[in-house]
Amino acid sequence: MIELGAPAETQTVRSETVGPKELGAVEVIDDDAAFTAWYRNEHPRLLATMRIVTRDLEAAQDLTSEAFARALAAWTRVSAMDSPTGWTYCVALNLARRRGRRAALEARVLRRMAPVDDEAPVEHAAEVWEAVRALPPRARTAIALRYAAGLTESEVAAAMHVAVGTASATLAAARKTLAITLAEPQDEGSRNG
Repeated sequence: MIELGAPAETQTVRSETVGPKELGAVEVIDDDAAFTAWYRNEHPRLLATMRIVTRDLEAAQDLTSEAFARALAAWTRVSAMDSPTGWTYCVALNLARRRGRRAALEARVLRRMAPVDDEAPVEHAAEVWEAVRALPPRARTAIALRYAAGLTESEVAAAMHVAVGTASATLAAARKTLAITLAEPQDEGSRNG
């Protein structure tokens, strides 16, 4: 590239030292052609294999595409291997396993997030959660973890980085406050009687 205002010696040196061979353009073209030929040959087989493994065409397409993208990104190294195809199958299978583990974890989290008592009356739910929002931050967090997330008291303690006894006491105090806040107002006659 010639820069305006640069001395003539610099212009000459730059034009002589930068050429397609020095930039590796010839190797890139050859690698590109080799990758393209290999990809066209192997893609249908890997896709068919991943479809059998995952039993899901969309997942198989995603896994196959990702495996080939990783092969292309590391093509210089991958093409020098004894079996670039074997490497790509390993990558695709590892991705499928990771996807399966992630799906299982998400399913466990969703099961935990399900309401603890599906038959709880919902007519007072808004009032209850409004009262929870009015609690101090520590109590509010403990209640949310225990009842919205469905964690045990020991899990609440671990999540809040406090002792189990502290979590239990916080929950007990929060429940007592909520009971007072949500208590039905009594008429004057029943209190004095």
